[in-house]
Amino acid sequence: MRRFLTTRTFAFPWFRADGTPSESSPLIPKADPEAGDSEDLGDVTTEPEQDGPNRGHYSNGSAYTKQARPRVRYSLTDHFLKYFLFLSNLMFTILGLVVLGLGMWGLISKESFAQEKISSIGTDPMLVLVSLGVVLTALCLLGSVGALRENGVLLKVFSAVVLVLLAAQVLVAILSYTTQDQIRGYLRSGMLTAMARYQDDLDLRFIVDEIQTNLQCCGADDYRDWEVNIYYNCSAPGVLACGVPATCCVDPLENGTVWNSQCGVGAQKLDEFTAQTVIFLGGCLGGISRWIEQHQGLIGTIGIVVLGVQILTLFITTRLLESIQWHKALYNTVK
Repeated sequence: MRRFLTTRTFAFPWFRADGTPSESSPLIPKADPEAGDSEDLGDVTTEPEQDGPNRGHYSNGSAYTKQARPRVRYSLTDHFLKYFLFLSNLMFTILGLVVLGLGMWGLISKESFAQEKISSIGTDPMLVLVSLGVVLTALCLLGSVGALRENGVLLKVFSAVVLVLLAAQVLVAILSYTTQDQIRGYLRSGMLTAMARYQDDLDLRFIVDEIQTNLQCCGADDYRDWEVNIYYNCSAPGVLACGVPATCCVDPLENGTVWNSQCGVGAQKLDEFTAQTVIFLGGCLGGISRWIEQHQGLIGTIGIVVLGVQILTLFITTRLLESIQWHKALYNTVK
């Protein structure tokens, strides 16, 4: 009879199934806290991991997908600044290598590294090209690599060096304007030194000849300054005694075709009235001063352009640095 009796069971609270949805319920999709951040940050997207042999598994054998990695998007302006800085520095790096090569070629062709000439290499004009080439190549290579690799340390060093060079150039320009008399004295001393070594150094000889030919001058202050040279001194025993180089002559070409290297022989013995028909009487320091006055507009324009290029480079580098640091901070925030 008992099998025909119905038994009523009571649902006690601790046996009652909880049908109330909760945050831990697997049926309710969980809200991703990073989703809202990704929506707010327009420059950040996520890339889910692809299925493959590297897909992870839980201890019970069920598969899971790795967390999506954030990807920072760069704007068109950022790409422009990066590659503009890279290409411009690469171009100047090549230019620096060319200047360095010319300087080294000049030193090697003159055998300046020989034992008997190594002591005077410090006054060699080609050393200026070598130094300029080394500085330009190293600095621009630093900037190009820093821009291409987005290396903040290299870009900071590059911008610091450019800033120092910019300040040094401005300081030199100010000092050159305020100390013109001292600079004239330095130029006179350098000109006399070059004249004294006229036959010994081919580079100095070339520079002196170019100055005297283009400016139509002779000597530092006048043509008698050539007495500082042991070969053109009036006490010298050779044929060049009391003479001047052919580049001092008014017409060094005979019949317009043949170069007369002896046209200045004995010119220092002549009085000024007679000598002016043979050689230029004025010194080259006065010619340099007149040339600067006549071309001061061009010199100023070149100076402004050079400073402007450096200021623009400094601005682009600073802007690129700020962009790199901002994107790194953004990446670390959403990572």
